[in-house]
Amino acid sequence: MGFKTGDFPPVDTGTFLELPLRERIRTLALHWVEYGFGTPKMVHTIYLAKVLVLYMFGGVLIATATSGAGPFWDVAHWWNEPIVYQKLVLWTVLLEAVGVAGSWGPLAGKFKPMTGGVLYFARPGAIRLRPWRRVPMTGGDARTLLDVALYLGFLCSLLIALIAPGRTTSALLDALPDNTSGLVRPALLIAPIALYLLCGLRDKTIFLAARGEQYLPALVFFAVLPFTDMLIAAKLLIVLVWVGAGASKFGRHFTNVVPPMMSNSPAMPFKSIKRAHYRDFPRDIRPSGVASFMAHVGGTTVEVITPIVLLFSTNRWLTLAAVAMMVLFHLFITSTFPLAVPLEWNILFAYMTVFLFLGFPNSHGYGVFDMSSPWLTLVIVAALAFFPVLGNLRPDLVSFLPSMRQYAGNWASALWAFSPGSEAKLNTLAHRPALNQVDQLEASGYDPVVAEITMQQTIAWRSMHSQGRGLFSLLYKHIPDIDRWTVREAEFACNSLIGFNFGDGHLHGLDLIEAVQARVGFAPGEWIVVWVESQPIHKSAQAYMVVDAALGVIERGTWEVADAVEAMPWLPDGPIPHRVTWRREDVTGGAARSDAIIQPAE
Repeated sequence: MGFKTGDFPPVDTGTFLELPLRERIRTLALHWVEYGFGTPKMVHTIYLAKVLVLYMFGGVLIATATSGAGPFWDVAHWWNEPIVYQKLVLWTVLLEAVGVAGSWGPLAGKFKPMTGGVLYFARPGAIRLRPWRRVPMTGGDARTLLDVALYLGFLCSLLIALIAPGRTTSALLDALPDNTSGLVRPALLIAPIALYLLCGLRDKTIFLAARGEQYLPALVFFAVLPFTDMLIAAKLLIVLVWVGAGASKFGRHFTNVVPPMMSNSPAMPFKSIKRAHYRDFPRDIRPSGVASFMAHVGGTTVEVITPIVLLFSTNRWLTLAAVAMMVLFHLFITSTFPLAVPLEWNILFAYMTVFLFLGFPNSHGYGVFDMSSPWLTLVIVAALAFFPVLGNLRPDLVSFLPSMRQYAGNWASALWAFSPGSEAKLNTLAHRPALNQVDQLEASGYDPVVAEITMQQTIAWRSMHSQGRGLFSLLYKHIPDIDRWTVREAEFACNSLIGFNFGDGHLHGLDLIEAVQARVGFAPGEWIVVWVESQPIHKSAQAYMVVDAALGVIERGTWEVADAVEAMPWLPDGPIPHRVTWRREDVTGGAARSDAIIQPAE
């Protein structure tokens, strides 16, 4: 891999796209094992520059300059200043909400332009996705002037709270008598909290883009709790995020996440180490024992046990070791450049670990049992655990982000299939600042065939995860001539429609399909979507649906996760079994052809 030149798959560009889909997936998945996306190092350099200059330097400069906790170069002076911690959280929320932090740039499917976020959220007429249909005054799927005003108001309110000087409080001075920088004024946090909620109820995309499931509780703690309680509540919040994410990895999915993530890491230059994560490359690229160890010892165990140690430890050296462990954990994730590219989030969590548990250790009166009331502790824990518990029991009701299933591999997912030439219809969608990704690549100078093969690498990546085997199985069964169709990874593709995605299939479910269909008008059989919900924690199966954009849902059913995990990415033994629970009987055209070949599992 060169600085400007990536590792493109070694295929004949003149004939590769004529191969059967299954053979293309096999070739690209095997290439992924050794090279990942094959991204030029220049791209990673751009991300590092963004994190170091815009996020870290810019955030510290603003936080210290506006709070009197500087100068910014005197890290020993400001690293444990509470207002700096608060302002770095606000800075992160602002960048996430604007769209220049997570899910930014080419690794997130944004090539030209590289930013989504504000280009969509501040555009009247753009697609808007409400989280729950039963919430009053949220009807419709078009962004209105009110939505734009709420969003811009949210950004302004964050900026005001960020740059305003702090104010001391009696609770702060009781704990830190020498503190002169104060805390962010609680009154300035009322507007961001209210607008977080209002924007989120009108459009879940904004709420998730601004990572409201993690930062909104923090803002509430800043606004309503006295100083010591605020810090202890922040510890409870970060521990719940860690433990929730760790617990979600106990299932069968996560082991499949580790190998393709390691293969895509620019910090992992040795092919032998990458191959070690697979059983028998190139014959069998299911996860190996090494991958399982990395997943459930280096990942799950660390993410569950270490935070619990941090929450209760009063031993200085044990706490220091646990802090070092979690900092390294987040730096390791950062080094892999995961496809949603949550680099800022990981850097913030590394800093927060040091600030909360070393800057204000449990042994100095900041332990979980030092909160002013045990009832307050119980209320906070119950509130923080509500959506993770509900989301694991009823994943159809809660995004996987509030469910705290980051990186777990248990994601709602989808593949989009377009009949020959039909994908171009998406480019007629109004109020959209970007074209389809393949057209973005062509506009960036890619040859059309190279652009298409590049996009097909993302569906090969999906095939290496458990859901991919089930989704491709549905495509093979529903579309006999799938080799001629254009298949897209929905997480990438929906980025160009709504400006954000973070691996959440709820952002490209029925609501988005219906919104696009109402504007574009695909004919029956032109756009087929296979979509699967996350696995509930108490069930062994995942529920899927097949959608014809023009006709609606044409089939529902389930498949066993065990079958998906055991299958090879390119399904050499054929589609995995699935059980049809409902099928629309009056379909015609392309859907009828697929209906004739599908049989419910015995």
